[in-house]
Amino acid sequence: MESAVLIAIACLFAFVSGMNDGGALLATGLKLPAIRPVIGILTLVVLVALVPLVTHRVALTFVNRLATFQGAGAKIAMSVAVVAALIVVMTLSAKGRPTSLTLAIVGGLTGAGLGWGLPVSAGSVCLVLAFGLAAPVVGGLLAWGVIKLLVKVTTSGGLPRWHWAGFLLQTIAYATNDGQKMLAIFMIAIGFSNAPLTYTSLGALLFGLGTVYGLPRAGRTLSREIIVSRPLHGVTAELASGSAVIACSALGMPVSMTQAIAGGLIGAGVAQGAGRVRWYAAVKIVIAWLLTLPASALLAGVAAYVVRAVTA
Repeated sequence: MESAVLIAIACLFAFVSGMNDGGALLATGLKLPAIRPVIGILTLVVLVALVPLVTHRVALTFVNRLATFQGAGAKIAMSVAVVAALIVVMTLSAKGRPTSLTLAIVGGLTGAGLGWGLPVSAGSVCLVLAFGLAAPVVGGLLAWGVIKLLVKVTTSGGLPRWHWAGFLLQTIAYATNDGQKMLAIFMIAIGFSNAPLTYTSLGALLFGLGTVYGLPRAGRTLSREIIVSRPLHGVTAELASGSAVIACSALGMPVSMTQAIAGGLIGAGVAQGAGRVRWYAAVKIVIAWLLTLPASALLAGVAAYVVRAVTA
């Protein structure tokens, strides 16, 4: 029964991940016709399904390095963590505060682990937080340099080729990193430690459906609200965020692609004049990020403690 509930929650989580993350991955290129949305979504689905077959280090970090979800009640604790993360993200999104589902699940896993009495590694949690905070900053710094390089080496006619390169780099980065939070929940629910194609494909398909549903809103937030975006800014953000996130993936550290993209857009905007950045919108998003992890941890921790007390 516990496994069935967690599998159902994992499926819902994959769909919401598509709503929250998929639109952000496509948003930066919406002003370039080189990649049609349907092609972009299909590419996302294929890579999210296949890349974990090559590497799933980040999924193992979600499962093992934050809290050890093994033993009696571990699946219930994981269910509490995921539900808490979804509640926080959906609440903030409903209030017009788009946030990071990766931050939410990190907070949820940590809080649920503490509330249930599972071993929680404070060092690993702090390390993951440090990388999470660094990702948008690194994305922004890389974007500042990338946009200056692109201005020198490409023309408007050559930009679509850079867009394709940036989109593929960004999608691979997502599939090697925070896209693996979906796989991590299936790992706990089913009890495997590898990456079976059946479950990576199921997660990718649900992710794709969520992307279709959430693209209009998620795409609008990043491509219109943060900066007065031009195609060059979008391509720059793709290249910068993809590079930053792949570097974190090599170390097995989960970070938020949406945060890295936002940092990339801001860095690209600042490089061509700080007036291009809509700072009020950027501040709203940062505030949502700051609220997400502690809110998810607190909600999951209290809920896990109560559920454990009731079921003991």
